[in-house]
Amino acid sequence: MGIRFGLIGAGRMGRVFANTLAYSVAEADLVAVADPEAATLDEVSARYGVPTRYTDYHELLAQKDIEAVVVASPTGTHAEVITAAAQAGKQIFSEKPLSQDLKACDLALAAVKKAGVKLQMGFMRRYDAPYAAAKQKILEGVIGQPVMFKATSRDPKRTSLEFARREHSGGMIMDMGVHDFDLARWLMSSEVTRVFSEGACLAFPELKDVGDIDNAVINLRFATDAIGNIDMSRNAVYGYDIRTEVLGTDGSLWIGYLQQTPTLVLTRGGVIHDTVPYFMERFGAAYAEEVRVFTRHIVNGTDPEVTGEDARAATAIGIAATLSLDEERPVLVSEVEE
Repeated sequence: MGIRFGLIGAGRMGRVFANTLAYSVAEADLVAVADPEAATLDEVSARYGVPTRYTDYHELLAQKDIEAVVVASPTGTHAEVITAAAQAGKQIFSEKPLSQDLKACDLALAAVKKAGVKLQMGFMRRYDAPYAAAKQKILEGVIGQPVMFKATSRDPKRTSLEFARREHSGGMIMDMGVHDFDLARWLMSSEVTRVFSEGACLAFPELKDVGDIDNAVINLRFATDAIGNIDMSRNAVYGYDIRTEVLGTDGSLWIGYLQQTPTLVLTRGGVIHDTVPYFMERFGAAYAEEVRVFTRHIVNGTDPEVTGEDARAATAIGIAATLSLDEERPVLVSEVEE
C-alpha cells in the first residue's frame, strides 16, 4: 500500500498528474479526485480507476485516509487550495505558480508552516535529467563562476484567449516565464534583483483584446552582478523549444534540445530531422520524477528541495517583469515587495 493521494483539479495538468500517480509512481495510490466539472470527473475517474470523486475539493480534504494531495486546479486558486489542504493536515504537491499575488503567497506559506506539513512546488525542469546534470556540473565548478544566464522558452501555439487573460494566467510573462525565473535563481545560485522587459503582440493580434502579448525578451541582473536574458514566444511554429545556457568564467553549459528523435534524413535536398512536439514529449519524465521524489520525502520524513519560498521568489520576479513591460522601464524586484 502506497501513499494515498487525492488529486484536486482534473483539467489538462490534472490529467498529467493523474496518469503519473496511477501508473508511474509505485509508492503512490490515487484514491480520490475533485473537480467542479462532473463530466471531467467521470472521464478521469474512469480512465485512471479512481474510486472516489468530488465536485467540491473540501470534501476530498475531509477524507481522513488521504495523506497527500496534488494541486492542479486553475492557476488563480493554488494559494487558496494549498491553504485549505494545509489546514486539513495533508502533505502538498502543487503545480506552479504558488500565486500571482505575493500576499496570497505569504498566507499560504504561513498556513503550511503552522500546520507543519510538506509543500513541494511543481518546477519540473529541476527534475529533468539535462538540467539536473548541468546543476551538478556548476556545483563541481566545471565552468567556474556563472556570469551569464540565457534561456529560450517558445511554445508551438498560443494558449486559449480565456487563459491568456491576466486575471486567469497572470499573462505570458508570469505564466511562461515562471519556470525560467526559477531556473535562473537555481542555476546561478543568486537572487534576481532587477528586470527589464520588452514585449509585444506580433503573431496573434487577438491576444491584444485580452490584454496579453505573444513575444517577449526579459533582461535580468543578479545579486552577484551576473546578468541574464530570457526570450519567450507563443509562435514557434517549428516545435516546442526550451533551451538554456549558463556561461561561466571557465566555460559554458548548453542545456536542452530541439531534435526529438535521433534520426537524420539525408537526401539531395538537404538534411532533415524532427523537433520536440510539445511539453509532455520534452518533460514527461520530469513530471513523473518530481512526484516520485515528493512521495519519497513523505515516506522518509525529509523536506522537499523545491519549496514554497522558491515559488514565491519566482512570482516576485514575474510581477516585476510584468510591471516593467507595462511601464517600459527597468524594475527592481524589491519594488514589488513594498
